[in-house]
Amino acid sequence: MVSVYDLQKRYGRVDALCGLTFSVNEGEIYGIIGPDGAGKTSLFRILASLLLPDGGRVVVDGLDVVRDYRELRRRIGYMPGRFSLYQDLSVEENLQFFASVFGTTVERNYGLVKDIYSQLEPFKARRAGKLSGGMKQKLALSCALIHAPRVLLLDEPTTGVDPVSRREFWQMLQDIRQSYGMTVLVSTPYMDEASWCDRISLVQGGCLLLTGTPAEICESYSRRLFAVSCDDMHRLLNDLKECACVITLFSFGYCMHVTLDEAASSHTLLEYLQQFGHTGVEVKEIRPSVEDCFMSLMKGPTV
Repeated sequence: MVSVYDLQKRYGRVDALCGLTFSVNEGEIYGIIGPDGAGKTSLFRILASLLLPDGGRVVVDGLDVVRDYRELRRRIGYMPGRFSLYQDLSVEENLQFFASVFGTTVERNYGLVKDIYSQLEPFKARRAGKLSGGMKQKLALSCALIHAPRVLLLDEPTTGVDPVSRREFWQMLQDIRQSYGMTVLVSTPYMDEASWCDRISLVQGGCLLLTGTPAEICESYSRRLFAVSCDDMHRLLNDLKECACVITLFSFGYCMHVTLDEAASSHTLLEYLQQFGHTGVEVKEIRPSVEDCFMSLMKGPTV
């Protein structure tokens, strides 16, 4: 449904996309996951035919994004990272406008957005600019869906939205895919959202680091991983940096995620920390998350 071949984009001396190659299957929810500056927005603007690539080729639903851009725009729904609807128009007026742009009506495709838009109907006369973040998100998704696209492109749709709204949004995407078989390509900086996707690509600095299902990504982690905590976390950080057996060290909330050289064990680390007078020490082996895998791929014992 979506095929990207050696995609390249440059801004002056900066390489925003460095030869990305991946494909998205029909009816799949595919995640592009990476931090700010990874090239996600440049990729999605090219996919939506809003930006010309400097190299490579992109095909969406059998159409070349450069040559066939007019027809392509009828088949895709695009939700940019920043709220881009008309803030002075009401909720209802925005939806009617975007339906008219694509030569359809709200009534014709209402079934597609009913579950989402029903949450907005009590506020349909309110100006879009006066909506909360979660409601703006729902309105933008409704406007992207109202012409019944075959491919839905969502660029960081949950950034700046509260956790409850984030979860609701992903559940809506699952429902849309299940009910209509729509192909969904979504970018996010939140590693925990990988679990909602069928497959993901981890990206950084315009380069694709790894592609697979979330489970496959986690299984690719090559070392044993330990969560380490104690009563004095600040001192723990400094002492772990000096430990010769520590290979990587990253701060994860209330604990440190640590990998050790092959000769060391959790007991080795526990003894080392006790020698420095640490109390309340807990060393527990854990399963790596997608974020652990991303940090490992970035290479380096950085905190």
